[in-house]
This record gives sequence, structure tokens and C-alpha cells, in this order.
Amino acid sequence: MTEENTKLLKLFICLFSSESFEVLGPTDPIVAVAGDDIILPCYLKPNISAQDMTVDWLNLDIIDERVFRYQNHRIILDDQIPYYRGRSSLFEEELWRGNTSLKLTRVQGTDEGRYKCLIQSKSWYDDFTVQVLVKAVGSKPVVSIEGHREGGMGLLCETEGWHPEPELVWLNSKGVHLSARTLEIHRDFKGFYRVKQHVIVQETDTNRFTCRVQQSRINEKMETEIHLPSQLFDPTPWKISLIVLCCLGAVTVIGLSLAVYCICNKNGNGEII
Repeated sequence: MTEENTKLLKLFICLFSSESFEVLGPTDPIVAVAGDDIILPCYLKPNISAQDMTVDWLNLDIIDERVFRYQNHRIILDDQIPYYRGRSSLFEEELWRGNTSLKLTRVQGTDEGRYKCLIQSKSWYDDFTVQVLVKAVGSKPVVSIEGHREGGMGLLCETEGWHPEPELVWLNSKGVHLSARTLEIHRDFKGFYRVKQHVIVQETDTNRFTCRVQQSRINEKMETEIHLPSQLFDPTPWKISLIVLCCLGAVTVIGLSLAVYCICNKNGNGEII
């Protein structure tokens, strides 16, 4: 049914019903901070009682969309989306005056979306849709050294707990963006993002490099700088150390072999040959 046909149907019902009402709510998106509790306002005009009506809250961005249902003076949990269970509720003591707002506790990343408040009586219905945006500031970037790579030294930057998905960039000491590998993105069951990115850097006059995580929608930015000693870029000491270790290992093995050989000969012949 098209929106125009829906409006005509409502108008037709209204002509024969004294129970018509409007469902109203905020026109601006609701911005929620992860972990906080929020209220999605929804109310009837005029302020008639909704106690004998069906109150549905739906998440329009999810296939199994039922967030909450109140019907026949009780809460219906049969087809509720599992991760809303125990976190969504109505102000039941306020239903008598048309307040059908939804309270959502411990907001998480998966709560972002479009929510429809649908109210139905025996002879009338109306709905209202509100947008919920979720923001979460994640961890400061953690930078680690991965060792020598072809073309330079490998670095890794990681950060987690963000929403929406953040951007990671690598910078040199002059603030110039460095060419990095593809961003690896992981999203946990609560909808928060973990991102990491590898980069290969070459020796510079400062050897200072910065990993920056930023999220423009929530206006957040964090940075971590790392300074690499020049010695790390010279593979020669590493090779020398490896050769020395190999030589020491070989000498040790040879020494142990000679000792075992001598002991065996002594036990067999009564003297050391």
C-alpha cells in the first residue's frame, strides 16, 4: 500500500470513528552515547489513554524488527529481538495519558537505526519514526614494531571500541600521510569497531611516526607517536648476532658430541682412547 493510499484509508476510517489520534515524536535524530540510557519520545495527540491499545516499537533496519510490544495490558516477548530483551521498556504508569515512549538502557553500537513507534486501537492506528545515532569513543591507538620488512621497518597500529567506524592514518614527522596497507576492520557482537593497519616505514632524519585514529561524525581524534632508533633500520647487527648465535650453537653441539663419545668409549674399554 502506498503512502497516499494509507492516508486516504486513515481519512476514511476517521470519518466513521471517534477514536482517531496522531502519534508524535522528535523530528531531530537522537544521539546516544554508548553505555548510557536513552528515551525515544513518542506520545498520542490528543493525550488519550493507550492502556487498551497495542504499542509496537520496531527497528526498521533489522529483518526481525520487533524491539518491544505492549498488548492486552501486558508485555509480549515472543518475537522480540534477543539483544533488546531486558534493555527496553515502556513507562507503563504513563500510558493512561498517551505517553508511549521507549526507554533503552546500556546503549550499544547495534542500537543505531530507524525506530518506528506504531500505536493501534480497535478502529485506528498511526505511527512515527525516529532516527537513533550512536557514538562511542574507543581506545588510544597502540603502536607496535613488527620487525624488518622488505623496504623498511614494519609497524602496526590498533584501536578498538569505536562507533561509527573510525579512520586510521599513518603520518611522518612532517604530517605527511604515509601509504599503508588495507585497513582491517572487525565488528564485535555489540556493534563496536576494532581497526588495525600495517605500514612499512623507511629511515628519516627524525624516525618519528604517528598513528592517528579519527571519527569526523563524532568529532573525535587520538594519536600515538613512536620513535625508532636508527640502529633498527640497519640489518647488519641483526645478521652478525644471528651468525654468532649459530656459531655458538654449533660449537656447543660439537662439544657435547665429543663428551658423549669419550664417555661411551671409557665405559666400553676401561680407558679413554
